[in-house]
Amino acid sequence: MKTLRIGTRNSPLALAQSEWVASQIEAASVGDIKCELVSMTTSGDQLQDRSLLAAGGKGLFTKELDIALEENRVDILVHSLKDVPVELPVGQRIIAYPVREDPRDAFVSLKYESFDDLPEGATLGTSSLRRRAFALARRPDLKVVEFRGNVQTRLKKLGDGVADATFLASAGLNRLSLEEKVGRALDPNTFLPAVGQGILGIAAYPDQLDEDVLKCVASLNDVSAERAAIAERAALYELDGSCRTPIAAHLFHEGTGVYRLIVRTADPSGTPFYEAEETLEGLELFLQDFHEMGLSAGRKLREQAGGKLPHLETE
Repeated sequence: MKTLRIGTRNSPLALAQSEWVASQIEAASVGDIKCELVSMTTSGDQLQDRSLLAAGGKGLFTKELDIALEENRVDILVHSLKDVPVELPVGQRIIAYPVREDPRDAFVSLKYESFDDLPEGATLGTSSLRRRAFALARRPDLKVVEFRGNVQTRLKKLGDGVADATFLASAGLNRLSLEEKVGRALDPNTFLPAVGQGILGIAAYPDQLDEDVLKCVASLNDVSAERAAIAERAALYELDGSCRTPIAAHLFHEGTGVYRLIVRTADPSGTPFYEAEETLEGLELFLQDFHEMGLSAGRKLREQAGGKLPHLETE
């Protein structure tokens, strides 16, 4: 029996995701592989009092994991794809995108039933520039405060009255079995999700994996999730997206052979607001088609914004 070391953040959500991946790998290997979780605290996890932008960007959630993989202390990594920079370390590849969880944002409050129920001047807690910008685009009267921490920490902050409401990823709530206790899923057309939200990315150096292990892990790949990941991340790449720029992108499957990619950005204050869309149709489509779709949508959005994307100058 072969042991596969899985690198993961040590947050409850990351551990739940990695345990699920481990169970899928062990089942697919029919007893030939035993998975071992190697958890660690990343630089991003240690941030509680300031934004990712102020500390250096979303790569802080993968830095320590990438180092462990490079030093051969783990064999694969399990990421929430929305936390992964579009450019991976040299030689590292995402070898599987398991089936996508619910990609929607969820409105969470202990006081109000929905986003529209928030009274004028209510306090919204979020560390996401995207969520802040798009919330203010709809409700410029809201007061936004920094809101960092894992799911449990943010729920505690709501209970302590730090904010009247927040947004969390429905995928995370589902994976923690909290979907029926907290959260109200938002219409993805109105509140466009983050790039890759709800998708897991299993990363590795393919040439360092045993061939049988590589095939087993790769068998977890879901075509629909992979297509969405490629299209959405291509748009982000074209836009040179960073934590300084609020960007959302989501691939909608409209029916047999019909896909629609929507990309949005906005000034951190909520205005101006820009949107671009690209469609793709065909019964025989390749990953390159989705990559080009994302690049095209990104270019359209940049043109909409007059060539310069809105971004946060200071934090």
